[in-house]
Amino acid sequence: MTPKVRQSIVQKALLAQYALLAYNIAEAIVSLFFGSLSGSIALVSFGRDSVVESLSTLIVTWRLRKTGKVSAQKEEEYERRAFRLVGFAFIALAVYVAFESLRKLISGEVPDASIAGILIAVASIIFMPMLARYRHGIGHKIGSKSLVADSKQTMLCAYMSAALLLGMGLNLLLGWWWADPLAGLVISILAFGEGKNALEGKTCC
Repeated sequence: MTPKVRQSIVQKALLAQYALLAYNIAEAIVSLFFGSLSGSIALVSFGRDSVVESLSTLIVTWRLRKTGKVSAQKEEEYERRAFRLVGFAFIALAVYVAFESLRKLISGEVPDASIAGILIAVASIIFMPMLARYRHGIGHKIGSKSLVADSKQTMLCAYMSAALLLGMGLNLLLGWWWADPLAGLVISILAFGEGKNALEGKTCC
């Protein structure tokens, strides 16, 4: 791949990063607002995940902007640093969500049903996989482990959305309040696994 072609692909990756960042910020604001109103740990956790994803997206965007502007050795150094920061972001999210979910389960704190939360989850299930697959392919083309890892975090958001939808749906339809913090625990397990993989330098094939 010539430097010119690689730079063109990097520009496409940056545009996708900017689109994802805008979506994540909007998702975080809406989720945290409605999650606080309803007392839903799953929705609040989802909002906080969006904050972490925004930070992760910024980290990887910073790394991509260095492509072709520094030496190959320096690029590799930036790549490793960005990859590890993505991993730490996952772990931090997992610890917070697990703690809050267990606290809600033990205390028996009952969340209100949230139609807004369900709509947010549906939107993310539709939107996130498309961006994840697109960025995953670009990450492999330019050899960026950090972008591949970040794309996995985006796909993880879709899985979290499914857990959120299930938990809030069961609470809304059947009054199963415990489904909400249980969905939070599922989110924390998924986040921890991805964080561990990133810190170990693993990405999907």
